Amino acid sequence: MSAKTKIVVLKMKELIYTAIFAGLAILLIVLFLTMFKSGKKEEAPASANAAGYTPGVYTASLALNSQNLDVEVIVDKDAIQSIRLLNLDESMTTMYPLMEPTLESLSTQILEKQSTQDITYAENTKYTAYVLLQAVQNALDKAAAPVDTR
Repeated sequence: MSAKTKIVVLKMKELIYTAIFAGLAILLIVLFLTMFKSGKKEEAPASANAAGYTPGVYTASLALNSQNLDVEVIVDKDAIQSIRLLNLDESMTTMYPLMEPTLESLSTQILEKQSTQDITYAENTKYTAYVLLQAVQNALDKAAAPVDTR
């Protein structure tokens, strides 16, 4: 038997690099699996508030420069009925031209979803939409029916 003995020389530096890259590859695979797993998420109820609302008209104020603008939300026991702007005069419309169209877009989605969650808006109106969504949510928080803890 003539077996030729082969000697393999491994450098420690190469082993360390290989171990680091293998560890990063495993970490990346685990990350992708957790991000893109096909499990169903628990869906929130259609209403943002499972207990319902106290029927009425609720407002939340926005302070824009030296003027106040009110967002009015009308709710009944189980649903949001309408959302509109109050105290919107011509000077406010001129200074903030995106206010009305953004609220119309947001209110259509909010009335459809009955929630302020997962609302989409255009990139050029993100700040206006954020301020209006916060005002609507503040009004809805006022409308939230008290929870009976008995």
